[in-house]
This record gives sequence, C-alpha cells and structure tokens, in this order.
Amino acid sequence: MPRLLQYSDVENVYDDPVRVGRLAGAIRSRNGADALVCGTGDNTAPGVLALIERGRQALDFFSAIDADVETFGNHDFDFGPEAARSLVADAPQLWLSANVYDADGERFAAEHVRSHVIQEVDGVRLGLFGVTDPATPSLNPMAGELRFADPYEAAEEAVAELRSAGVDRVVALSHLGTGDDELARRVDVDVILGGHLHVERCERIDGTLLLRPGANGHVIFEVAFDATGQIEVQRHETADAPVAEDVVTSLRGRVDAAGLDEVVASVDEPLDRSDATVYAGECRIGNVIADAYRWSLDADVGLQNSGGIREGPALSGEVTVADIVSVVPFEERVVSAELTGRELLDVFRESAAAVIDFGDSEWWHGHFAGAEIRWDDETRELLGARVGGDPVDADRRYTVATSAYLLHSDHEFPTLEERHRVGEGDIQYEVVAAYARAFGLNATVEGRIARVSDSETVAGPSGE
Repeated sequence: MPRLLQYSDVENVYDDPVRVGRLAGAIRSRNGADALVCGTGDNTAPGVLALIERGRQALDFFSAIDADVETFGNHDFDFGPEAARSLVADAPQLWLSANVYDADGERFAAEHVRSHVIQEVDGVRLGLFGVTDPATPSLNPMAGELRFADPYEAAEEAVAELRSAGVDRVVALSHLGTGDDELARRVDVDVILGGHLHVERCERIDGTLLLRPGANGHVIFEVAFDATGQIEVQRHETADAPVAEDVVTSLRGRVDAAGLDEVVASVDEPLDRSDATVYAGECRIGNVIADAYRWSLDADVGLQNSGGIREGPALSGEVTVADIVSVVPFEERVVSAELTGRELLDVFRESAAAVIDFGDSEWWHGHFAGAEIRWDDETRELLGARVGGDPVDADRRYTVATSAYLLHSDHEFPTLEERHRVGEGDIQYEVVAAYARAFGLNATVEGRIARVSDSETVAGPSGE
C-alpha cells in the first residue's frame, strides 16, 4: 500500500533545532520503501538561519528525512534565482515544477527540475507534478526576473501526459494556497498536497482530496492508497515525535556560528507572535514593530503587515538580535512613503482581509503606530481614523514608514506603490533591534485598532 508523507512551509523553524529535529523524527519514523516524502514549498526560507545560510540550512533537513520530491514556494526564491538553483542542485530530492520558467522561457533550473514524474511505489504507479502561485513575483521581489505560467493550464498538460502514460494515481504538489480549489475543479487529480496558506486543511472537492498541514512543522500528513481504491489520511502532530539528534547537532552548529547573540532588550511580559494573535487585530508585537518603523524615519504613521511577522515562540526574558531577526527575517528596508489623507484612509481599509480578499476572510493585516482606527466587521466600513490625535484630513499629505515589500506587492495594501516612496532607512530587523536598544520592548495594547460590530455602542476614534 503506497504512502505519501507531506510536510510544508517549514520556514523559520530551522531557528529552533529541536523542533526541526522532531519534525525530521516524525517523518523518519514513518518513512519506508512504500513511502514518498513530499514537500510543498517554503521549506528553505525565511528565517534567521535562512538569511545567514541563503536557504542552504534546509539541506541538512532534506538529507535527514530522505526527501523524494519537492515543489517551489514563493519564499524558496528569497535569495534570488541563482541561490535557488544552487540549492536545488545540491538537494537530494527531485524538484517538480510545471509552471516556473526563466526569463528566456526555459524551465527554471531545467537540469534539476522536471514538470512531472512517475514513481512506482509498492507496485502502484504514481504520477506527480508541481505548481507554484503565479503571483510569486508580486509576493517576492527576488523572484521578479522569473516567469510563472498559468498553473491550471500547466497542470492540465502535465496530468494529460501522466494519464496517457497509464499511471494509477495523480498527485499534485501545490503551492497555490486558495488556488487549490480551482485546481481540484479543473484538473483530474486524485490528491492535492497543498501549502502556502498557514491554515490546516483536509477535505474533498469534486472527489479530489485536498490537504494542507499548515506551517512551522507542527503537523505532517500521511496518505495511503489501499487496494480497494480508497484513500486514507492520517494527521500526525510532531510535538512528541522522536528527535533526530543528527539534525539538531548540525543546525545548532550553524546557529552558534551566526553570531547574533547580542542581547538588545529584556521583556517582562512575553510578546506573543502566534498567527492567532497577529491576524486578529492590534497586538503588542505589531505595535512594537510599527513604533520602530515610525521612529526610525520620523514618519507620521508606522505600518507593519501581519504576514511579515513570522510565527514562533513568544519573545520573553532576554531578547537577542537573533530573536528580532526571527520575527521579521527579511532583507527588506524600511522606507518612507508619502500619501494623501484619502490614500491613507484606503490603506487603513485594506487592513481588512474582507476588503482585499487576501488570506482568511477574518484576518486583519495592518499594525499601526501614530494612528487610531475604528472598523466595523459587519458592514466592512471604516468608521473613523485619526493620526496624531486628529481626524485624517483627506487633502493633507502624510508620511508612512513601512517595509519596501509593501510598495512592491499588490496583494497587500494595493494603494501603496513605488511612486509613493520618498525615503529609505535600514533593514527591518536592524531598525527593530535599534529601537529595542533605545526603548525596550515592553509594549501594550492601547486601542489603536478597534474592530467593532455595533458602531452605536463601541467608542473609538472617529472622523475621516
């Protein structure tokens, strides 16, 4: 009975060697001659070690779990195409991508990457292919020179070839996120092993099994194809898995060599950075980062996107540079953007996922400094906004300090564009570390963001 073992979106877990060791141990304990170990993207970056090693710390993990196949996520290009090519060339697994191309139209890293493959496992012929979100160049500036074809057309072509070759089952390795639904409806696929969104999923659409283990190595999925044609799924948490000590030793060596152990502040009350907290609205970690940006460029408003705050252990006690890097592990600079008040109000509105249709519909995407806003979740309306204590003047010009990424991407805060840029500062984590040295990290929730459902009864900032 052939089995698939899926992991996805490991991201910054490499910064905690024991957690990676447990993830590797969970996979190892279930691996065997009847199994394929499958990765579905964002398994090389971001993170502290990823920045130092340019993603190559993942090679320790890939080798330890005897990875078989992998597809690309948007963060696998964090250090540019050449770094990705080098990593793919040295990785033990076969990389599958039906829709990623170089600027010249050739398949990306064609000598090491294939559109699809047929693997015979325990007497069953499995056809596998990979697809990546075509919005990757917008999500990741470092992938800007690459070309991403329509994933559904690429999938249809790959599946047609696999079916004509007589495979018994077709499996998609997908980093499309919500696009998996469309993939299931349009393409004759038995199983979609998905990634990209950090929310677990296990359901069926039009007879296709869709799985997504979430992020940070907490869960792996095991899929088995039995002799009757049924597909069985088991969910395995990794928290109590045996630890792969060789992985721990290897990664600890890389961590120790990074030299990021300077203590920049002490935290009395732990700063939670879980997705549940960060995407819910105002939170202490979001306030700290937005405050740091605003302070660094003397701007009217500081803005940090929720997706740029990476999930991990709460910051507590002595906080080091490495801890700060792990929160915002990107080589993006903090920039100053100049907007009219009218544009700034649009930016405030775009904090709601329901407005920009990005991520889960309940998510909140913006953390602010120097501003107070009130939002009605039911009517999806901005009820009021103030900057510096005064209602936003639609005709006045305001400066906003934020990451350069938000000027590049049209998926989050699409009002912000490169044309708004008027200044540039240091790298994000350097700014936050400097702020921590100067002011500490003991932030509070102050009522900067009020998400309400009854505007008649909840007080908050008013006026536009």
